[in-house]
Amino acid sequence: MNKHWWQEVVVYQIYPRSFNDSNGDGIGDLRGIIEKLDYLEKLGIGAIWLSPVYQSPNDDNGYDISDYEAIMDEFGTMADMDELLAEANKRQIKIVMDLVVNHTSDEHAWFVEAKKGKNNPYRDYYVWADPVDGQAPNELRSAFSGSAWEFDDASGQYYLHLFSKKQPDLNWEKSDVRQAVYDMMNFWIDKGIGGFRMDVIDLVGKVPLEGITGNGPHLHDYLQEMNQATFGQHDLLTVGETWGATPEIAKLYSDPERHELSMVFQFEHIGLDQQPGKEKWDLKPIDIAELKAVLVKWQTELGDEGWNSLFWNNHDLPRMLSRWGNDQEYRVASAKMLAILLHMMKGTPYIYQGEEIGMVNTPITDISQAEDIETINLYHERLAEGYTEADILTSINAKGRDNARRPIAWDASENGGFTTGTPWLALNANYQEINVEAALANPQSIFYTYQQLVQLRKDNPIMIWGDFELVSTVDEVFSYYRTYEGERWLVVTNFSNEAQPFTAEDEISAHVIDNGESVTTLKDITLQPWQAFVVKVN
Repeated sequence: MNKHWWQEVVVYQIYPRSFNDSNGDGIGDLRGIIEKLDYLEKLGIGAIWLSPVYQSPNDDNGYDISDYEAIMDEFGTMADMDELLAEANKRQIKIVMDLVVNHTSDEHAWFVEAKKGKNNPYRDYYVWADPVDGQAPNELRSAFSGSAWEFDDASGQYYLHLFSKKQPDLNWEKSDVRQAVYDMMNFWIDKGIGGFRMDVIDLVGKVPLEGITGNGPHLHDYLQEMNQATFGQHDLLTVGETWGATPEIAKLYSDPERHELSMVFQFEHIGLDQQPGKEKWDLKPIDIAELKAVLVKWQTELGDEGWNSLFWNNHDLPRMLSRWGNDQEYRVASAKMLAILLHMMKGTPYIYQGEEIGMVNTPITDISQAEDIETINLYHERLAEGYTEADILTSINAKGRDNARRPIAWDASENGGFTTGTPWLALNANYQEINVEAALANPQSIFYTYQQLVQLRKDNPIMIWGDFELVSTVDEVFSYYRTYEGERWLVVTNFSNEAQPFTAEDEISAHVIDNGESVTTLKDITLQPWQAFVVKVN
């Protein structure tokens, strides 16, 4: 298979509102990112996935776009964006833009026109339907609670919104819509970006009146057309957010022979702490054996017909360290273990901002402390359904999106050096202990484990191209081999708070990395809680 730069780098996701505020208004911005590029260069990453910075009324923190070719005022200007691209390129860091084309804002010029009447040329840029017996056309629900259909009094029709009612869904069946999207993508490609992360791209093939949302019948036709019309002539990173993907579906997206995307984000491992068939808020105890089974499946079943993305965290997910690690007595050890386990697998690793310093979830005690639209809607919906406030807050504290969106603390000063003003969302109260300055000052910090993993990837093709083979162990131990061109590495991690047994017949020929304790033999050893190491073996 052809080799690409995006298989070899580590990607760092920036959620701009919470990264670094350069002007004291409490909101992170593009100049704030420029100020911290040297830090990201020190970490060693090769690309930044930039969450949306386009013009937006901010109903869903920028994922409701009113102009794809303008920058949101609070983030800066297009000149700032151009400077960010230039400064990142100087450091061999590519900028991957967030592409949000399942829907727009209801304030986008297209929707403003569409609402003017059924004969408007932009009307069918969106999905409209007549009432059925005075009700919404069907039972489709919004991801943000309630019906996915909103009634428009002026025209007597409903429009579709699979997310907020201020995020009307685009009608991808219309070729004019697709061409307008491709023109916009080429605008950004011409600016020299490194690719696109594609928000809920599996929904653009929807056939809503038949109840089909994900993986619609023409989805892959559209993606192949997009590839040909935009990024197919360039070596760009394209990663699709695909919540319902199986390995077989992922191959459809990422098999190089099909000319669609570089890779997808699949979320099978993310749903393991929720009750089957229920919503993400309906929690169930986590099971390491289930997590191993899912990760191993994705390591082995894609083969050379697809490419993996490797991630624990993003802007929509709680901090993995708080869900599957131990964010109390073993915060440092379990954060390093999670990093080593993931980065040693086959695929392109993604680091979400703050992950590299071990940021954790931030529990709230009252809904007034929440900012996220999904969280707030869920709270009121479940209260009305008779859930107790305590139960709802337990779910929110485990899975709410604000957990990932708390601003980064750069030092121990007021508001963590994130802003000189009032932060748009309060920092975690632990910011005086967990901040970048403290991490950089401590040679044993989580940051330097991430830095080491990034560098190892640059120096060792086995991390990128090596075959994966699971080692049989007790459930709480996750161990595997990577093998490439006669070289063999053994990865061993203890995914628990208790000591665990491990044994292997291999002879150690070199140490690669560990999170505290190196080993001299592999025979009948006792792994300490959250211990992780990688060794080269004969």
